[in-house]
Amino acid sequence: MAVGGLKKKRRIQLIIAAFVFLAGATTLVGYALRDGISYFRSPSQVVANPPGPNEVFRIGGLVEKGSLKRGEGKTITFRVTDGGASVPARYTGILPDLFKEGKGVVATGKFVNNTFQATEILAKHDENYMPKEVVDALKKQGVYVPPNGK
Repeated sequence: MAVGGLKKKRRIQLIIAAFVFLAGATTLVGYALRDGISYFRSPSQVVANPPGPNEVFRIGGLVEKGSLKRGEGKTITFRVTDGGASVPARYTGILPDLFKEGKGVVATGKFVNNTFQATEILAKHDENYMPKEVVDALKKQGVYVPPNGK
């Protein structure tokens, strides 16, 4: 009887150890990925519920016509719109060739002092490509026009 009880005790210890190991591994993976996860928001979402100044996220929409201004060096300012709201943005760096007014843009950065401080402007495959999140946000606002105009 003592041998069967010992096997059962060892089995329970092994299950508990495996559970503790998996919980620890999951915690470490979550901790490692916390800075790599960036949520997508439309300009309407940013205006309705402004994120904190330390939260990194992606904003997507269209570069508002007439808003693109070049500053000193490689710094530019522009506005990102989804037709319902518009958010001022600032970026320092080299822009993708297809970055233009009226075209889709997805940028990564932080919302500081009511301005989106972009650290990255994502390039597009061609002038007709727009990420699914941007298309969905524009459709929700009723301003999406397919690339072929249909």
